[in-house]
Amino acid sequence: MAWHLTEEQKMIQAMVRDFARTEIMPTAAERDSTGEFPTEIIRKMGELGLMGMNVPPEYNGAGVDTVSYSVAMQEVAYADASTAVIMSVHNSVACGPIYLFGSEYLKETFLKPLAAGKKLGCFALTEPGAGSDPASQRSQAVKDGDSYVINGSKMFITSGKNSDVTVVTAYTDKEKKHRGISAFVVEKGTPGFHVGKEEEKMGLRSSDTTELIFEDCRVPAENLLGEEGDGFRIAMASLDGGRIGIASQSVGLAQACLDAAIAYAKERVQFNKPISQFQGIRWMIADMATQIEAARLLTFNAAAMRDRGENFTAAASMAKVFASEMANRVAYQALQIHGGYGYTKEYPVERYYRDARVLTIYEGTSEIQRRVIARHLIGK
Repeated sequence: MAWHLTEEQKMIQAMVRDFARTEIMPTAAERDSTGEFPTEIIRKMGELGLMGMNVPPEYNGAGVDTVSYSVAMQEVAYADASTAVIMSVHNSVACGPIYLFGSEYLKETFLKPLAAGKKLGCFALTEPGAGSDPASQRSQAVKDGDSYVINGSKMFITSGKNSDVTVVTAYTDKEKKHRGISAFVVEKGTPGFHVGKEEEKMGLRSSDTTELIFEDCRVPAENLLGEEGDGFRIAMASLDGGRIGIASQSVGLAQACLDAAIAYAKERVQFNKPISQFQGIRWMIADMATQIEAARLLTFNAAAMRDRGENFTAAASMAKVFASEMANRVAYQALQIHGGYGYTKEYPVERYYRDARVLTIYEGTSEIQRRVIARHLIGK
């Protein structure tokens, strides 16, 4: 690998790799089949410090840098993309906004158990009519004394059913358009807060994706993140970090595809020799490896920019769009190298292919990433 990892980053990589390949990978196919949420695995990841990686130790986090987080995400995604997205959402868009924008009360009450892995978090922005355009959301939060009353519904929420804490956006002033959106921390079990339909998905099947319904859901005023009207800014800042997580997930999944393709190509014999000796296959593998390395470097670059305190918005979008589209290409090629066997559940590339597809959609579609990059380069 061309990128120089520090000794600490290498130690984190080795630790997570060992855990992921012994604790996560052996049961990944079974969970994909049953849709079982990896509750026990997530608990163990919390004990290892993987559920609050960028949160400082004073709030029970591991306090490591973003490059270390990316390295860990890659290793978890290599073993199981479903577990990786649970980890990514929890770290980036649940812990992230509470750490960056939350009051001391919110950090003590919610961030500490989240970062310790004792509670699981999710992020509720998307609605049936508001995906790429979050300003078109309809959820509303009305101030009533020392509370806010939230009404609305959210959809496609990763970990929605299994989360204990949800960061949710809603309009407090519709007249101000996106500047009238606010963000709140809502606990599971709050009256008026229900989990709705659970989606049947093509891939990432052991990560739940649900509808969340708010019906006169009364939330204490101190659960407001930042100030009224900060919700859009909070969401965008959180998604920047989230895109590094999804880029890392894409790299890890693609690496698993490449390794599976190489192993199969060495053992599959046609025309009296392993197919790894045919130039057509060798060039496919060379291209796959090159694209993965390019995506990994883009991802580490965005992570390093964040660690240096630089504006990393465009870099995160570049990493996310390139890595997610690369993972889809590499999964396609890995399945092709497996031939007919790749289309069966006998080999893991069938699962990798299904898991890869959503990478270009969630945490901002490829189209939205290109819009972000172009705006950075050209302006409005």
